[in-house]
Amino acid sequence: MKLHPHEFIRRFLIHVLPRGFHRIRHYGLFASSNRTANIARARQLLGVASPVVEHEQMKAAAPDEPRVLPCPCPRCGGRMIVIEVFARGCEPTYRPTPIGIDTS
Repeated sequence: MKLHPHEFIRRFLIHVLPRGFHRIRHYGLFASSNRTANIARARQLLGVASPVVEHEQMKAAAPDEPRVLPCPCPRCGGRMIVIEVFARGCEPTYRPTPIGIDTS
Protein backbone atom coordinates (compact mmCIF):
# COMPACT_ATOMS: atom_id res chain seq x y z
CA MET A 1 0.00 0.00 0.00
CA LYS A 2 1.35 3.42 -0.90
CA LEU A 3 0.31 6.41 1.17
CA HIS A 4 0.79 10.09 0.72
CA PRO A 5 3.11 11.38 3.49
CA HIS A 6 0.31 13.49 5.01
CA GLU A 7 -1.98 10.44 5.21
CA PHE A 8 0.79 8.35 6.78
CA ILE A 9 1.42 10.99 9.45
CA ARG A 10 -2.32 11.32 10.11
CA ARG A 11 -2.69 7.56 10.58
CA PHE A 12 0.43 7.42 12.75
CA LEU A 13 -0.75 10.26 15.01
CA ILE A 14 -4.05 8.49 15.65
CA HIS A 15 -2.06 6.14 17.92
CA VAL A 16 -0.23 8.89 19.85
CA LEU A 17 -1.78 9.65 23.24
CA PRO A 18 -2.08 13.19 24.60
CA ARG A 19 0.38 14.36 27.27
CA GLY A 20 -0.41 12.85 30.67
CA PHE A 21 -2.20 9.77 29.32
CA HIS A 22 -0.73 6.26 29.59
CA ARG A 23 -1.50 3.31 27.38
CA ILE A 24 -2.91 0.33 29.28
CA ARG A 25 -1.36 -2.86 27.98
CA HIS A 26 -2.28 -5.41 30.63
CA TYR A 27 -5.87 -6.43 30.17
CA GLY A 28 -7.94 -9.53 29.65
CA LEU A 29 -7.59 -12.94 31.25
CA PHE A 30 -4.18 -12.31 32.80
CA ALA A 31 -4.74 -8.75 34.04
CA SER A 32 -3.11 -8.52 37.46
CA SER A 33 -6.26 -7.36 39.22
CA ASN A 34 -8.26 -10.44 38.17
CA ARG A 35 -5.56 -12.97 37.37
CA THR A 36 -6.06 -15.36 40.30
CA ALA A 37 -9.84 -15.44 39.99
CA ASN A 38 -9.73 -15.78 36.19
CA ILE A 39 -7.25 -18.65 36.24
CA ALA A 40 -9.23 -20.44 38.97
CA ARG A 41 -12.43 -20.03 36.93
CA ALA A 42 -10.70 -21.29 33.75
CA ARG A 43 -9.41 -24.36 35.63
CA GLN A 44 -12.90 -25.00 36.98
CA LEU A 45 -14.45 -24.77 33.50
CA LEU A 46 -11.79 -27.03 32.01
CA GLY A 47 -12.07 -29.53 34.85
CA VAL A 48 -8.38 -29.28 35.70
CA ALA A 49 -7.27 -29.65 39.30
CA SER A 50 -5.46 -26.63 40.69
CA PRO A 51 -1.74 -27.26 41.31
CA VAL A 52 -0.62 -28.06 44.84
CA VAL A 53 1.93 -25.55 46.04
CA GLU A 54 4.38 -26.85 48.60
CA HIS A 55 6.19 -24.18 50.52
CA GLU A 56 9.42 -25.31 52.06
CA GLN A 57 10.05 -24.29 55.63
CA MET A 58 13.29 -22.35 55.41
CA LYS A 59 15.25 -21.55 58.54
CA ALA A 60 16.11 -17.93 59.20
CA ALA A 61 19.53 -17.30 57.66
CA ALA A 62 22.16 -15.20 59.35
CA PRO A 63 22.70 -11.81 57.67
CA ASP A 64 26.16 -12.78 56.40
CA GLU A 65 25.07 -16.25 55.22
CA PRO A 66 24.06 -16.45 51.52
CA ARG A 67 20.44 -17.45 50.95
CA VAL A 68 19.86 -20.41 48.66
CA LEU A 69 16.71 -20.44 46.56
CA PRO A 70 14.66 -23.65 46.59
CA CYS A 71 14.56 -23.81 42.78
CA PRO A 72 17.58 -24.76 40.67
CA CYS A 73 19.12 -22.60 37.96
CA PRO A 74 17.12 -23.09 34.75
CA ARG A 75 20.30 -23.17 32.67
CA CYS A 76 22.75 -25.39 34.53
CA GLY A 77 20.59 -26.99 37.24
CA GLY A 78 22.89 -25.81 40.03
CA ARG A 79 21.70 -24.07 43.17
CA MET A 80 20.96 -20.38 42.96
CA ILE A 81 22.21 -18.03 45.67
CA VAL A 82 20.58 -14.65 46.33
CA ILE A 83 23.29 -12.02 46.24
CA GLU A 84 21.10 -9.00 46.81
CA VAL A 85 17.42 -8.10 46.92
CA PHE A 86 16.41 -4.60 45.87
CA ALA A 87 13.13 -2.80 45.25
CA ARG A 88 11.66 -2.34 41.79
CA GLY A 89 13.13 0.69 40.07
CA CYS A 90 16.22 0.77 42.31
CA GLU A 91 19.66 -0.11 41.12
CA PRO A 92 21.63 -2.90 42.78
CA THR A 93 24.64 -1.93 44.86
CA TYR A 94 26.50 -5.12 43.99
CA ARG A 95 28.75 -4.76 40.98
CA PRO A 96 30.89 -7.63 39.70
CA THR A 97 34.61 -7.02 39.72
CA PRO A 98 35.87 -6.12 36.26
CA ILE A 99 37.92 -8.77 34.53
CA GLY A 100 41.09 -7.50 32.92
CA ILE A 101 41.55 -8.95 29.45
CA ASP A 102 44.97 -8.62 27.90
CA THR A 103 44.52 -8.37 24.13
CA SER A 104 48.16 -7.81 23.26
